[in-house]
Amino acid sequence: MKSRAPSLILSWIAQIIAIVIMGQTLYFKFNGAPESIVLFTELGMEPEGRMLVGILELVTCILLIIPASVTFGAILGSALMVGAIIGHCTVLGWEGDRFYLGILAVSVLIACSVILYIRRYTVPFLGSALHGDETPHEERY
Repeated sequence: MKSRAPSLILSWIAQIIAIVIMGQTLYFKFNGAPESIVLFTELGMEPEGRMLVGILELVTCILLIIPASVTFGAILGSALMVGAIIGHCTVLGWEGDRFYLGILAVSVLIACSVILYIRRYTVPFLGSALHGDETPHEERY
């Protein structure tokens, strides 16, 4: 049996990256920073959408911290960042500070994708199809 330690270390690094980036933006969403209000107004989601996205990002951060729920956090984080990237591609654009925000969304999506790849055997429904039932639960993440 090969060691899973390097994979788990990489997963934790990706988890920390996603948590730090989303955690940083939470302050601006919950605090009602003018930049955040402008973005969500342009998206037609102010104020309910801003608060909902903030709450979902907070839930994602919590899920990424708890070892048993990391896969769910990565799935939710991926979905949120795909939505953010779509918002940048359709309404918000990529100019100026918005380029930086878009790159942060892409970075979180990449981090969540890395987590999902490393922990692919724990993805609900898909994991058992990939791994089969022959692997004891102790060997899974």
